[in-house]
This record gives sequence, structure tokens and C-alpha cells, in this order.
Amino acid sequence: MTPMTFTKISAVLLLALTLASCANTIRGVGRDVNQSVDAVEDSIN
Repeated sequence: MTPMTFTKISAVLLLALTLASCANTIRGVGRDVNQSVDAVEDSIN
């Protein structure tokens, strides 16, 4: 394996891990917002 191939593979893996982390964070924020909305609705009723 040439150094350039290793660099490209490493970059792709790093990008994949970064995108997976972002997806989990965005999903968590969506859940938090949903729970906040539910709490506000419960306090109004």
C-alpha cells in the first residue's frame, strides 16, 4: 500500500466517523427539543 493510498483511506474513514458523530448529535438535539415541547404542553394543560 502506497502512502498516498493510505492517506486517502484514512481521510475517508475520518470523514465517515465525523458524519456519524454529527448524525447522533443532531438526533439527540431533536429528542431534547421534542421533550421540551412536551414538557411545555404538559405545564399548560
